[in-house]
Amino acid sequence: MTKPSASNPILPGSPCPCGSGQTFAACCEPFLLGRATAPTAEALMRSRFTAHVVGNFAYLHRTYLPTAKLPFQAEEENEELDWTRLVVHAHEDGPRPDQAFVDFSAYFQHESGERVLHEKAEFQRIEGVWYYTRAVRIGPAPVKSAHPKVGRNDPCPCGSGKKFKQCCLRVA
Repeated sequence: MTKPSASNPILPGSPCPCGSGQTFAACCEPFLLGRATAPTAEALMRSRFTAHVVGNFAYLHRTYLPTAKLPFQAEEENEELDWTRLVVHAHEDGPRPDQAFVDFSAYFQHESGERVLHEKAEFQRIEGVWYYTRAVRIGPAPVKSAHPKVGRNDPCPCGSGKKFKQCCLRVA
């Protein structure tokens, strides 16, 4: 994939880099140009990924809650990665009506091959506008066992008829 730039921009009829399946013009372009605001936290997440792809750091600045109200000052040395694709795993509402979480994997090209940033991000809606607030978790979700935990005084799962603490717990 050729990285879009000022000399090689994403054309409005091209597929959107966020992976939504829509064209860039119908998906993220209106948000990046300030013509519209993202209607959901997931839409904001997708548009922020696209902003990383095209190097629109001003959009990233104004959609990040801690910096949104501050004036944008371009940095000379922004580390630009070659972002290749986005996979949204889940979008869930938070405990408050104006809070949401998006679990996603953003892939980028590295000299040693493709790498991934897996994150669960928190978003907040203020006066109808969604903002990225923080990373809640970096990396995949913890694995939960499908089996209930065996207590010390429960029957041993090996079927011996003894309590767990008098049987297999001693071996462990």
